[in-house]
Amino acid sequence: MASDFVERFMFNTENTLDIFYIQNLKKKPTETFREYTTCWRSEAAKVRPPLEEEQMSKFFVSAQDPQYYERLMVIENHKFSNIIKLGERIEKGIKSGMLTNVEALQATIKAL
Repeated sequence: MASDFVERFMFNTENTLDIFYIQNLKKKPTETFREYTTCWRSEAAKVRPPLEEEQMSKFFVSAQDPQYYERLMVIENHKFSNIIKLGERIEKGIKSGMLTNVEALQATIKAL
């Protein structure tokens, strides 16, 4: 009886991902930008209906935190690989102190 149930409702065992899921995937503080993009892209490949390269780039940019979004939105119509390269440069700039981390600045303002 249990096997009949599983066979009949097998379509419910795998939920397909949608655009809303990948838009809510955020970078973890412990992840590098490249690790995050690899994870994000692998999840985006599971979305049904499949995304085109241009759509994928736009959804990726819109899912970013403010310090990345404001800089990446300029090239959201470019190839995904170009967005990754710029994102890594932004990350390097934030770590070296050449770029301002918006979240850290907001936290400081709130603390004051």
